Amino acid sequence: MLRKVIALAALGLALTAGPAAAATHPEHPHQLGWSFQGPFGKFDKAQLQRGYKVYREVCASCHAMNLMYFRNLGQKGGPFFDEKYPNPNDNPYVKALAAEIQVNDIDSETGDTIQRPATSADRFPSPFPNEAAARASNGGAMPPDLSVIIKARHDGPNYVYSVLTGYANPPPGLTVAPGQFYNPYYPGDLAAYWKGDHHSVPKGGFIGMPPPLGTGKVTFDDGAPSTVAQQAKDVTAFLTWASEPKMEERKAFGLAAMIYLLLFTVLLWFSYKRIWRNVAH
Repeated sequence: MLRKVIALAALGLALTAGPAAAATHPEHPHQLGWSFQGPFGKFDKAQLQRGYKVYREVCASCHAMNLMYFRNLGQKGGPFFDEKYPNPNDNPYVKALAAEIQVNDIDSETGDTIQRPATSADRFPSPFPNEAAARASNGGAMPPDLSVIIKARHDGPNYVYSVLTGYANPPPGLTVAPGQFYNPYYPGDLAAYWKGDHHSVPKGGFIGMPPPLGTGKVTFDDGAPSTVAQQAKDVTAFLTWASEPKMEERKAFGLAAMIYLLLFTVLLWFSYKRIWRNVAH
């Protein structure tokens, strides 16, 4: 009797473990060569400027960047840094970019809510007044804040680029709910929606964001081709800079520290040899 109970239990575990065993992983992100990678990597200023334009004209309609201020765009290492204006608040180009955006404020005399042109001291405005409004406008999904999205995702730059360019037609046999989109680079488990062989469940998952980029959707001021791949690369670079705006300074400091430690080690070695050269040991 005990053997039968154990056998039935094992069979039950095997059956219930079937869907879990069929769970899939997303496709491995494309591995691109970024200018900012490596110990000597730096941001491409023109690319950051294009990336900001993609964010402002495409992504900002749904995604906030609550940790970013307009003045950050003009700080050292930023996309619109100008040595003539060490204080980014004085940068006229940054001021002009900020003034294109309307932000909410309070009338000091009436207390009413008003809108005014942003200044360099303002944060990037959120596209929605609160989370409930954001979810209501996006089918119940909450668009993530992009301030540090690159740091928040494994293999951040490559992952974001791959998701932005990875939208694909769902394979036959995969049921996609309204308002959902198949993306092989987006994490998920498609086993419950797959009608084919459970040993060959498609990789990837469903994402609630429609394909945001399109050929010619953004016109770049420097004449760069406005392809989906170019837009994705540029906005990914911009989001990487936003996630770590002091990266170039950190790398420069690290290199200087390594050179100092190397010279210090050499001096210590020669000092050691000079001081103890006549001592038997």
